Amino acid sequence: MLICVFTGFSSGLPLYVLISLIPAWLRSEGVDLKAIGLFALIQLPFTWKFIWAPVFDRYALPLGRRRGWLLLSQVLLLASLALFGFMPATLNVSLVAGLALVVAFFSASQDIVLDAYRRELLQENELGLGNAVHVNAYKVAGLVPGSLSLVLADFLPWPSVFFITALFMLPGMIMTVLITEPPNNSGLPKTLRSAVLEPWHEFINRRGWLSALTILAFIFFYKLGDSMATSLATPFYLDMGFSKTEIGLVAKNAGLWPSVAGGLLGGVWMLRLGINRALWLFGGVQMLAILGFAWLAWVGHSLLGLAVVIAVEALGVGLGTAAFVAFIAHNTHPLYTATQFALFTSLAAVPRTFANAATGYIVASVGWVNFFLFCFAAALPGMLLLFKVAPWQDARKPSG
Repeated sequence: MLICVFTGFSSGLPLYVLISLIPAWLRSEGVDLKAIGLFALIQLPFTWKFIWAPVFDRYALPLGRRRGWLLLSQVLLLASLALFGFMPATLNVSLVAGLALVVAFFSASQDIVLDAYRRELLQENELGLGNAVHVNAYKVAGLVPGSLSLVLADFLPWPSVFFITALFMLPGMIMTVLITEPPNNSGLPKTLRSAVLEPWHEFINRRGWLSALTILAFIFFYKLGDSMATSLATPFYLDMGFSKTEIGLVAKNAGLWPSVAGGLLGGVWMLRLGINRALWLFGGVQMLAILGFAWLAWVGHSLLGLAVVIAVEALGVGLGTAAFVAFIAHNTHPLYTATQFALFTSLAAVPRTFANAATGYIVASVGWVNFFLFCFAAALPGMLLLFKVAPWQDARKPSG
């Protein structure tokens, strides 16, 4: 479980730099909202990471099949995150986007190995708790670029802010050096071709074509509305008149701890509810919480309103994510963890990449209130697919 704490923190930090710190930096430097919205496209590596995931299943570096790739990606992440401080946001946005794309590639590669290692590390009866710990540590990592870095930005130059933020990759690097490789490596793919093809064959043969496609569609849609609603969260707060310090101290903290509480409660409740019923109940809370953003957009600047809305939304997301990650882990096979986990999480990242790229244009066209109502409607397809992939009557346990 302690290893899962470090895997979650190391996984969450670079992504939150991309979705929280970079937009705030660009907005404070005068970059328009449409351009910031298009920055969601730099997260394409999270969508396509299943393409190069078989390489991590097939080949090993000197430290081992998991630890070797993990340490390499973490070293590259630390260096590339620090480089943001040397880039002028207003003079060369394309150069900033290029570096962000590189960071996204390294981060996606790290996620492939972290997910595979965690799946191989945990026993079946540990999946629910282990993934809940990972997800919560993932969210705690968001406190660095989403809170600490924003507060520092009011007092320090941006190069110092990015350098300090990058140093938070060190705990994950220390973990990589200290941990051991998973003990059971039997049945590993012998060729790159088998590493690419066998994970697909196993999943389709186990589920059948129709069921497999339905599961993939559900993974795509379940977080769509929530992902769109939070994609421009920091620019939204700035447009509502909140300062960077207020966002750092109020919004991020008010969101973090209810989200962590939601993840822990979700992990415990799933032991009684099963994964299927948890997906229904937690997904409903997650969807309804989106309406809080519409209310805040209508009310305007209110620190109390901001704290309440963010806390409620974060609680719903914490609950929904706990069930969602357990569902993904339940549908992977231990022999093909890197590729199958990468496939499922890539699909979950598609809305964050393509749909979120259009959010800036949607807000510019309809305004913040109608935008959040649109996000609420976008959450409906994922809930409807629960009838097929997770019937209420089939109360499966997280252990499978």
